[in-house]
Amino acid sequence: MRATSVLRHSPWDGALVALALMHGAALVAWPSMPLIAIGLWWNANTISHNFIHLPFFRDRRLNLVFSWLLTLELGFPHQLWRARHLAHHAGREGASIRMTPRLAAESALVLALWTLLIVTAPRFFVTVYLPGYLIGLALCQLQGHFEHAHGTTSHYGRIYNWLFFRDGLHVEHHAKPAVHWTRLRPSGFGEASATRHSAWPPVLRWLDEVPAALDLLERLVLRSAALQFLVLRSHQPAIARSLVGLSNIKHVVIIGGGLFPRTTIIVRRLLPDAAITIVDRNPKHLESARRFVGGSIRFVEADYTVDHAVGADMVIVPLAFVGDRDVFYRDPPAPLVLVHDWIWRRRGDGRRVAWWLLKRVNVVGQTSRSLHSTSRLTIDGRAA
Repeated sequence: MRATSVLRHSPWDGALVALALMHGAALVAWPSMPLIAIGLWWNANTISHNFIHLPFFRDRRLNLVFSWLLTLELGFPHQLWRARHLAHHAGREGASIRMTPRLAAESALVLALWTLLIVTAPRFFVTVYLPGYLIGLALCQLQGHFEHAHGTTSHYGRIYNWLFFRDGLHVEHHAKPAVHWTRLRPSGFGEASATRHSAWPPVLRWLDEVPAALDLLERLVLRSAALQFLVLRSHQPAIARSLVGLSNIKHVVIIGGGLFPRTTIIVRRLLPDAAITIVDRNPKHLESARRFVGGSIRFVEADYTVDHAVGADMVIVPLAFVGDRDVFYRDPPAPLVLVHDWIWRRRGDGRRVAWWLLKRVNVVGQTSRSLHSTSRLTIDGRAA
């Protein structure tokens, strides 16, 4: 994409310049804690980040003025952010930052801004600006941590990459940091991709750690008969509704039997004649499941692969599934697939489990008339 007489690399950088000006105008016109916090986090990871790698203007004086603007909007010297970020790309995190005249000038700008706010609006500074500023820095820290926590990781969500100017293509950016953001292309689509990627944007990537938290909750359920009754009562209606008109299911594969195998218990109630296979890589979980469901179930100690679904009429995926959950939506491995997911992630024909659990069951799968029958399952699982 051709540059212009003013912009060095791309006319699209004009959009970033305009957004920076709008950010500054909004801070002056409608200063608030959320605007300060979210604006700092967003600007630092979009406008400021792209400006670090490829300064927008041909004229050095314009780049200098724009750096001053970003300094005032972010509340810290842009040159400090630039030095730290380039050291990160060079693998020299923690390296000492040399004081330069430009860094000293921008530090003085921040000091002047803070002094002005303290003198003219001390209450605003303490109750609005400072909390917003600290929250913004925390969001930036969270973003940076999860972009690299288990190795550099990309996110390919369209909405995030539109709002953040392809910042989600982080593996690709690290491979080619000098490539303009408009020219970055995703290289990690698909389950077989070697590119590390997450279904979550960086600040939500802690949700990738949810399986460990869910495992802890399962242990609590395991110890309480009352909780066991409650989760069974919550989950069974959603699963029963998913099976209405589909009673010709002969083989069910359940991924992750769990410490308390509620899904297996419910499926055996609803489909008493179906063969059930539990696939779980944790032998302790399998041993726990045996205590609740007996020996009529087939137990497989392994990481789930698509081969385990061969011949299955239905596959059930837990919320705590470790791996690419979206592959079950893109390429269902069986005629019927029930995917436990977060309540806000509706796919296919979704059934809410419970608001308080934040869960739903999404119904997807291959088209197969063989699963339909003239009988219909009611909510309590009896044929009608």
